[in-house]
Amino acid sequence: MNAADHFAKQGWQVRLFDNLSRAGSDQNLVWIGAQHPSSVDFRGGDVRDSDVVTEAVRGVDAVLHLAAQVAVTTSLADPLGDFAINLTGTLHVLEAVRRGAPEATVVFASTNKVYGELEDLDRAVTEDQPLDFRTPYGCSKGAADQYVHDYGRSFGLRTVVLRQSCIYGRHQNGSEDQGWVAHFVHSILAGRPLTIYGDGHQVRDLLDARDLCRLYELAVEPGGPAAGQVFNVGGGPSNARDLLQVIAAIEDASGRKAEYEFAEVRPGDQRRYVSDLASVTSALNWRPEIDVDAGLADMIAWARSVVVT
Repeated sequence: MNAADHFAKQGWQVRLFDNLSRAGSDQNLVWIGAQHPSSVDFRGGDVRDSDVVTEAVRGVDAVLHLAAQVAVTTSLADPLGDFAINLTGTLHVLEAVRRGAPEATVVFASTNKVYGELEDLDRAVTEDQPLDFRTPYGCSKGAADQYVHDYGRSFGLRTVVLRQSCIYGRHQNGSEDQGWVAHFVHSILAGRPLTIYGDGHQVRDLLDARDLCRLYELAVEPGGPAAGQVFNVGGGPSNARDLLQVIAAIEDASGRKAEYEFAEVRPGDQRRYVSDLASVTSALNWRPEIDVDAGLADMIAWARSVVVT
């Protein structure tokens, strides 16, 4: 919804396609409809339905492909479902663009999980880091990542792959499996205890959704330099924090004390991931503008205004 809001504000006619399966998405749909009643068109559907995807994509100028099964834990419980959404669904999107909107730019939200566990890696990760898919989720998203990139080479589509790190911000309703910053914010505000898997010193670079939306806009620019490229995208080294530091920052900004306990590390959890932003900065002159403390304060202000179950 953040991307839909951003593009509508820039004067785009936005076509939303979603199955509204994620918690809070129905509330977000009401909000975006009230914000942009004449410039946002919602079409319900699922990327596993190729006919519906074809109709949703026909004639558009750009596609932000953000639909996904997003949890490693879910992929381990249901690998076939994970495959159907993340890989088959992505092929449906690519074929729909190829046949019905061949001039459109396709921006694919990939993941840092394509790089595997990155054991003992203590530097920011560049795009030439070898791919190392782990868990069914890593395999499905990684394979989709490569399909998107190769449809640009094989069929001449304008494709952009963004290997995204930890995205957070308003209108996000996360869980402990994905969207963990939002999960931390909502849980701490509600007085719900958290479970920390591992020792809490896992490091991620955090990126505010507003900064990501600015990048999406640059990525879909007609004739721009993003086409055919793969970029690592996150908050970068200056916005890298471990889980316990994020909890402390939320406590400071909210005035609420967190309750948490520790549990065993989960499969596929990287000890450290920080994006090297040199490539995306060089190509698109983009870099994060919102630091973690300011971004968390903004998210907390929004979260106080909504009820998340």
